[in-house]
Amino acid sequence: MTTRKPSAHSAATPGYEAVAHQHRTGWARMGWTGLAEKGQSQAGGESGSGQLLDQQNGAGESALVSVYVHLDFSDKTWPHEVSRTLTLPAASASSSPRPLLTGLRLTTVPGTLSLNSQLQMPGDTLSLTLLLSQEATDLSWFLRHPGSPSPILLQPGTQVSVTSSHGQAALSVSNMSHHWAGEYMSCFEAQGFKWNLHEVVRVPLKATDVARLPDQLSISCATSPGFQLSCCIPSTNLAYTATWSPGEGSKASSFNESGSQCFVLAVQHCPMTDTVYTCDLQSPGLAPLRVPISITIIQDGDITCPEDTSVLTWNVTKAGHMAQAPCPESKRGIVRRFCAADGVWGPVHSSCTDARLLALFVRAKLLQAGQGSPAEEVPQILAQLPGQAAEASSPSDLLTLLSTMKYLAKAVAKARIQLDRSALKNLLIATDKVLDMDTRSLWTLAQARKPWAGSTLLLAVETLACSLCPQDHPFTFSLPNVLLQSQLFGPTFPADYSISFPTRPPLQAQIPRHSLAPLVRNGTEISITSLVLRKLDHLLPSNYGQGLGNSLYATPGLVLVISIMAGDQAFSQGEVIMDFGNTDGSPHCVFWDHSLFQGRGGWSKEGCQAQAASGSPTARCLCQHLTAFSVLMSPHTVPEEPALALLTQVGLGASILALLVCLGVYRLVWRVVVRNKVSYFRHAALLNMVLCLLAADTCFLGAPFLPPGPRSPLCLAATFLCHFLYLATFFWMLAQALVLAHQLLFVFHQLPKHRVLPLMVLLGYLCPLGLAGVTLGLYLPQGQYLREGECWLDGKGGALYTFVGPVLAIVGVNGLVLAMAMLKLLRPSLSEGPPAEKRQALLGVIKALLILTPIFGLTWGLGLATLLEEVSVVPHYIFTILNTLQGVFILLFGCLMDKKVQEALRKRFCRAQAPSSTISLVSCWLQILSSPSESMSEGIPRPSSEDMGTARS
Repeated sequence: MTTRKPSAHSAATPGYEAVAHQHRTGWARMGWTGLAEKGQSQAGGESGSGQLLDQQNGAGESALVSVYVHLDFSDKTWPHEVSRTLTLPAASASSSPRPLLTGLRLTTVPGTLSLNSQLQMPGDTLSLTLLLSQEATDLSWFLRHPGSPSPILLQPGTQVSVTSSHGQAALSVSNMSHHWAGEYMSCFEAQGFKWNLHEVVRVPLKATDVARLPDQLSISCATSPGFQLSCCIPSTNLAYTATWSPGEGSKASSFNESGSQCFVLAVQHCPMTDTVYTCDLQSPGLAPLRVPISITIIQDGDITCPEDTSVLTWNVTKAGHMAQAPCPESKRGIVRRFCAADGVWGPVHSSCTDARLLALFVRAKLLQAGQGSPAEEVPQILAQLPGQAAEASSPSDLLTLLSTMKYLAKAVAKARIQLDRSALKNLLIATDKVLDMDTRSLWTLAQARKPWAGSTLLLAVETLACSLCPQDHPFTFSLPNVLLQSQLFGPTFPADYSISFPTRPPLQAQIPRHSLAPLVRNGTEISITSLVLRKLDHLLPSNYGQGLGNSLYATPGLVLVISIMAGDQAFSQGEVIMDFGNTDGSPHCVFWDHSLFQGRGGWSKEGCQAQAASGSPTARCLCQHLTAFSVLMSPHTVPEEPALALLTQVGLGASILALLVCLGVYRLVWRVVVRNKVSYFRHAALLNMVLCLLAADTCFLGAPFLPPGPRSPLCLAATFLCHFLYLATFFWMLAQALVLAHQLLFVFHQLPKHRVLPLMVLLGYLCPLGLAGVTLGLYLPQGQYLREGECWLDGKGGALYTFVGPVLAIVGVNGLVLAMAMLKLLRPSLSEGPPAEKRQALLGVIKALLILTPIFGLTWGLGLATLLEEVSVVPHYIFTILNTLQGVFILLFGCLMDKKVQEALRKRFCRAQAPSSTISLVSCWLQILSSPSESMSEGIPRPSSEDMGTARS
């Protein structure tokens, strides 16, 4: 009997060895007891104890070995005779030195392996279940790819999940693709033997797995009578054949190269009209996979882009179509160039990526998904990164390299593995080369595709740099763009941890002892890693969080990363003091927050503050957490004038009092001033303006007494209400202007009150509520909603412009309505003259708009100027004075200067109250002020109602 390495296979595997399905198949382990003579053992199996047979055993010793046997039974019964120990006859002496076989025992497979389906469609979830009849240990799952000599270990990852319970184990793989096709094996130990059960899984290809070159083609039959099309597929355990249609007058062929199979169609006769060629990929038992390739024929008179052979060969292409060219050898991807409608070539866009780098990327991505052992494969991939970084020559190479580092970092973080010095050096060398890449030709183009590319690099390096093995500490490494210092501390460590780097400007960091003391528990060792990355701050996207602007800052040219590990646990909380050297401008201590801007990262100053260094102009930062730090220098600072705060409080107080007086006046004269529809609409809009502005000013005046910050619900509510109420004030002003415009354009068309008033309410309240809600939902997650230290919209992000923009637009519309009204007054037409009372109300509306529009426009125009210019203090003072006194302006020019209001007040108080009454005195004063205008108006002949009727007829 020939001995083999022990192996057990699933009896359900079709086609594995020639086993008839109607026969009973027995897979078994056979153990024999034999006498092995010295140096003559041929056994390649494993003993029941799991130890290899020692070929140096002395003569006369007995050993238990195992062999692999395959038994077929014609019926479905298991003979009892094979389950007992068989005693074999002893070998004769002439057979020496061969081993003597004395006993034989067969055992059945202690488990069965099943799966939900051997054919998994792309996107499906594979489920493998192992049912055990005996106690098993050392259970592992493997996958052997088609054509691969060795299996790959499967571990929990983003796509792989492994569960185990008593008597059962399961493997689940989500989102199946051709990368997960192959032979799945379950390996375990039971009954003193190692067992391997396997199942073959097939996964068909999908359309995105097929590479077409080209995927569309524009060609002139006069210059190119023939052309070539190809579709390439990756290697898989399914056999694919290709047929082309139409195929007349063409020659089909195929070839294999570097893990892929390509099907080529050489079209020898150019079609006369536009044609769609189809590459039909077929595999037995599967629906055909159809891949179309569109061919556009250039006709006489078509606009075309000329042939260009400056760098690559670009054939004549029809306008509005995309030309394509293959990548150079050792590259994967395609080069595209668009021919514009005017026949001018556009820029070249290349997705060409180095094939070796692309293979590393796929390997790292599958490693994170669950294929492979991170402890073994991460160092192997890192060893190849420096060479790939040195050869990177395109934006696609750079982005692929960064993505590879990202997946490696995620795999390390999930598996909690540690790297040795060699692996960490390879990482730092690759990082140095990436930071040293040409900004214009590589980084700028890469950031145009993915603006967060620099943030991806920072997160990957930050994660991997703190994974050094404890026995490799201390570790210091220095390159032009990367400086690292890592130290290991036991239960006893110095009073403070301090570190310095010879950068320009010099950089120093210090962690007080009281921040490190809580981390040392039960003798746990802690490691502190400090990493400086030069040039990285210029490669990070210009995303600024709460309280920071978007284009006002300069950076010192470096990023400092500090991390603390206690065992395998990372700590992010701890006080750190940093000196960034001499800086120009106003420093802002910041850190890179990877959670901002939907996970793309941004600068934040939460938990950090700038401190004045004693006797030194250096920028000193104090932060209460550990991460990637830097400092932003602002060339301008907003003037901090105590008088501005005082003027704001006084002006808002005066405005609130004036608006309350205005409400009291309307309470007294409302029925008198709204006798016709024009007056009703005008005063209804003005009353709502008063209510909104009163509530907004009150909220704004009380906001400084609330705790600021995005974590304060009261501050968020106050900011939202102020935004909404101030917008509502302007939208009611817009409603007032639109009613006036209608009266000017459609003189004899009466506006129905039951229709216009709901529209005014909709415009005055619903529109500003929607704008305020959208602003809150859009900018609060990005950290750009609240101004730093205040409960108001951020003036350096986009939040404030959602207020300033609508206000300026409304002021512009009001200006147009006002200009139209002035033209109507300058050239009046008798046939268009309204009744006297309506004309009087119309003049009141015009007078209110004439006074209110310049005031509102000037106020918020200066507000916009304060955002653009932060040096001069004069715009701030003018803006504060005019803005806070809006309520006073509305009382004077919108209410008390209205003639009907004056007449109603005179009739109510001058004749009914005693002269000593304060209200009487104010009303009589208004009467005196208005008497000259009345006397002047009495000298002007007014047309009677009869005259007006005659004029209309």
